[in-house]
Amino acid sequence: GLWEGERIRPLVSQPSSGSPLDVAPSAEGAAEILETAAIQILPPVRPGKIIAVGMNYRDHAEEQDQAPPEQPLLFAKFPSAACGPYDDIHKPSETTQLDYEVELGVVIGTRARHVTASEALRYVGGYLVIDDVSARDAQFADGQWVRGKSFDTFAPMGPCLATPDEIGDPGDLAIRAWVNGELRQDSNTENLVFDVPALIAYCSRYFTLEPGDVIATGTPGGVGVFLDPPQFLEPGDLVEAEVEGIGRLANRVIAVP
Repeated sequence: GLWEGERIRPLVSQPSSGSPLDVAPSAEGAAEILETAAIQILPPVRPGKIIAVGMNYRDHAEEQDQAPPEQPLLFAKFPSAACGPYDDIHKPSETTQLDYEVELGVVIGTRARHVTASEALRYVGGYLVIDDVSARDAQFADGQWVRGKSFDTFAPMGPCLATPDEIGDPGDLAIRAWVNGELRQDSNTENLVFDVPALIAYCSRYFTLEPGDVIATGTPGGVGVFLDPPQFLEPGDLVEAEVEGIGRLANRVIAVP
């Protein structure tokens, strides 16, 4: 749907297109206007891949007392972790170290392979906010990050798909996160170690990027595990994640129902 203030105008996919992002107003859409307060908002895309990037903000590397990586540090989150911008985050009993990570998500709009950085933004279908929710104990125990990053509901995303013309330069966007109203993360995408074009070019060198794939570009400093003392999420906590020009996620933590 097309988000218009407090309303959503339904859209339909174009059957002749190979991209899930190609949509147009439906014949019924002119009359059927939905109030956002009356419906559940789902993720703007159902990604085939969620490609995440570790330690990609200078301040996030600094809070770990580590130098920024010399090349992008990639890992995967399973697409089944995706949930809506206002859905609950489920805290499983298997973790006592639940954490938040606000990130700019880049949604691929056109199939990309061996793309150069100079042409990379032509392959972007839009941008969204993603919270790279993490079970730190599982993440660090495994020596790799897939399990700790991929529990169900560990990828709230949205609240919308902001098109490239609305965003302009993705390298100069404020990015913030709050827990129970307390500002925890406050940075700008200009602090990315590897910017959006560089990440698209790097990823496409090794595997094909398909329409609907999401690149989670990394989180700035201020995550719970590196606070002094560490502060992890508990049932009842409200996590809000925001990227300038896109909007804000608001997800309540609950025990796994």
